[in-house]
Amino acid sequence: MSEFPIKRLRRLRYNATVRDMVRETSLSKDDFIYPLFAVPGENIRKEIKSMPGVFQMSIDVLVKECVEVEALGIPAVILFGIPSHKDEKGSEAYDDNGIIQKAVRAIKKATKRLLVITDVCLCEYTSHGHCGLLHGEEILNDETLELLAAEALSHAKAGADIIAPSDMMDGRIAAIRKILDDNGFYKIPVLSYAVKYASGFYGPFRDAAESAPAFGDRKSHQMDPANSDEALREAQSDIDEGADIIMVKPGMPYLDVIRRLKDNFNLPIAAYQVSGEYAMIKAAAGNGWLDEERVMIESLTAIKRAGADMILTYFAKDAANYLDRQK
Repeated sequence: MSEFPIKRLRRLRYNATVRDMVRETSLSKDDFIYPLFAVPGENIRKEIKSMPGVFQMSIDVLVKECVEVEALGIPAVILFGIPSHKDEKGSEAYDDNGIIQKAVRAIKKATKRLLVITDVCLCEYTSHGHCGLLHGEEILNDETLELLAAEALSHAKAGADIIAPSDMMDGRIAAIRKILDDNGFYKIPVLSYAVKYASGFYGPFRDAAESAPAFGDRKSHQMDPANSDEALREAQSDIDEGADIIMVKPGMPYLDVIRRLKDNFNLPIAAYQVSGEYAMIKAAAGNGWLDEERVMIESLTAIKRAGADMILTYFAKDAANYLDRQK
C-alpha cells in the first residue's frame, strides 16, 4: 500500500465541492420527527424553562405548529400529553376524549401529509408519575399491559398513524399488536422504544411532560446504561412480538448501541436525541461556548452516521431551516 507523499488524504478535502461529493452521511428533512407537548386549555404556548424554544401548547396552538411543521417538509411529529386530571391508573391515557386523542383528531383534520405518532405510556397520566400500575412501590408489569393496549387502541381510533410505546414493560408490543389487529388496525405500525436506558438525560423532558416519579426511579424497567448486549435481547424480543421500527433512547451517549442494532437487525432504526442532549447544546450555545447550529448538525449527523434511519429531535425545525439554506 502506498504511503505519504504518494498517498495524501487531504486531496479530497481541499475543495468544498469535492467534500460534498465524497460525503458519506447526509442529513435530510425526511430523517426528522418533531416531539410536541399538548396541554388542556386555549391559546397556551408556555416555554419550558429547561428547554429553550420548546413549548407546552394547547391544541389550537399545537395545530398551527403542525401546519408550520408540515410546510417545512418535516414528515412527522410525536405527541406527548399532559392531562387535566391524573389518577393512580392514568385513566385519561386511554380515554377516547383525552388530551392526545383530541390533539390527534385536530391535527389530522388540519394537515394533509403529516404523520402523527403517539407516545404510549402511563407516566404522564398517573398521579405517582410511574409508567405502570403499582402495588405498594412495585411497578406491576402484566397488569399494566391491558391499560397500555387500551391506550394504543384509543390513539388508533383517533387517527394516529404510528403507535410508539415507551413504557418498557415486558410483553407490551405483543399486547398492543394484538389489540390493534383485533380491531382492524393491522395497517398501523408500531415504533417500539425497544432500547430505552435509565438515563440522566431525561430531566428536562420531565419538566415538559410533568412526569417525574413521585418516589423511586425507573431502573426496574428501563435499561442499565452499562449494558449493550442486553440491547440486542430487548430489540429481538420486540421484533418477535411485532415491532415494525425499533428505537434507541437517548441518542448521542448510545451511538455504539445504534450501530449494533443496525448491524444485527434488518429493520428501520430510530434514535431519540433527548431533552438533556438538546438542553446541553442550548445552554452551552447561550453561554457562547460553542456554535449552536454547527453542533446541532454535527450531533444529528453523528446519530445518522451510527445507523439511525429516523431521528426524534427538538431541533427538527431548526435543522430543516438549515438544510433549506444549504440548497
